[in-house]
Amino acid sequence: MTALLSPARLRQGVGIARSLLIYWRPGRQRSLRRLYADFVGPGDLAFDVGAHLGDRTAAFQALGARVVALEPQPGLFRCLARLVGTRPGVTLLPWAAGATPGEAELAVSEANPTVSTLADEWRTTIGERNPGFRDVRWESRRRVTVTTLDALIAEHGTPRFCKIDVEGFEAEVLAGLSTPLEGVSVEFVAGALEVGRRCVTRLAELGDYRFNTIEGERRAFRWPAWRTAAEALEWLDRGADGLASGDLYARLSPPDTLSPPDPSTPEPTP
Repeated sequence: MTALLSPARLRQGVGIARSLLIYWRPGRQRSLRRLYADFVGPGDLAFDVGAHLGDRTAAFQALGARVVALEPQPGLFRCLARLVGTRPGVTLLPWAAGATPGEAELAVSEANPTVSTLADEWRTTIGERNPGFRDVRWESRRRVTVTTLDALIAEHGTPRFCKIDVEGFEAEVLAGLSTPLEGVSVEFVAGALEVGRRCVTRLAELGDYRFNTIEGERRAFRWPAWRTAAEALEWLDRGADGLASGDLYARLSPPDTLSPPDPSTPEPTP
């Protein structure tokens, strides 16, 4: 006789099935590859922090990059391993990332595994600020291993691009980074735009970045020109165009190839 699934396992199964329909629907991989082709290519390294079911990992790998993907939820990690774990150049780690290494308590939403989080304040207030989260419940807790971006870089090398999607914990992940990366993306959601603000501020401390944004799960940038950190912060302060969620992309501006002339240096004699 087949054993009945527990209510928690059943809710988790439904949640994972929903994610499969969203993130692995036909045509999505092609559009993700078009989006990320400017950020990673053959021989590059990418980090996927909060890999979920690996749609971004798959796109990075298909573009020729090596990928280090982190997903601390055991159920999702097993699915992630089946979907992308055997692809060449993909390393999967059942960990979270944060400001310091160690352990932390992950609040798990069985029915909505995409919103499981380490961010306690975010979790306790987001339902009041964002109607899309009012029915979300975090039914269980799990101790997970936490690493840092600096530790991952020491072990695997410096990525050309790092995607961070960790439900309100993005700024803490960036706090564990001490060197600028060429490209970074972080998720933002309405009702918690201060997280996006902290991310922009931290990236601006690390380097001279330009920013753009994508709404929800779309794959096209909203702004025709990349904006400065000050302009991105102003956009967030104005309410991010009323978007329910999306991703902020940061691209490190290349340094000037020529130094400006020293005004104290005399002009050469003709």
